[in-house]
Amino acid sequence: MRSGEELDGFEGEASSTSMISGASSPYQPTTEPILALIAFICIETIMECSPCEGLYFFEFVSCSAFVVTGVLLILFSLNLHMRIPQINWNLTDLVNTGLSTFFFFIASIVLAALNHKAGAEIAAVIFGFLATAVYAANTFLAVQKWRVSIHQQSANDYIRARTESRDVDGRPEIQRLDT
Repeated sequence: MRSGEELDGFEGEASSTSMISGASSPYQPTTEPILALIAFICIETIMECSPCEGLYFFEFVSCSAFVVTGVLLILFSLNLHMRIPQINWNLTDLVNTGLSTFFFFIASIVLAALNHKAGAEIAAVIFGFLATAVYAANTFLAVQKWRVSIHQQSANDYIRARTESRDVDGRPEIQRLDT
């Protein structure tokens, strides 16, 4: 079972990182999947392209980011992540936001370079860079949250080890060296 400190941000409201972000965050946790969905919709309205590789790459990135981030959003919103405590959810969030930032940035640059000046392509590029900025901000917050959780985990391990080492008298199978 997790302690109260570890549950911070998990009981219906979110914490300070991307999918687990709340009032301390500059935006709501649904910002990322909504921007990814809008970018995907913009790219899907394009009827003709030549060359199409940049468009297909952007389509793949925006759809993948929407699906993965949407699944994480549902997991966190319904507190389903509490049923799987073996997964480091802070690290999962960090990896998702970090990879989404990187791939959205690359896909937006590629689409901007191969842009045919169509309105839908321009809109997709704009929403791609907006999604990149939001994912980047959340990556920064996720790194901070991950560092705090690593520090808290090591402090909890130290306290647990110290407490167990003092409990020698209650365990007859362990002999004290000073007797």
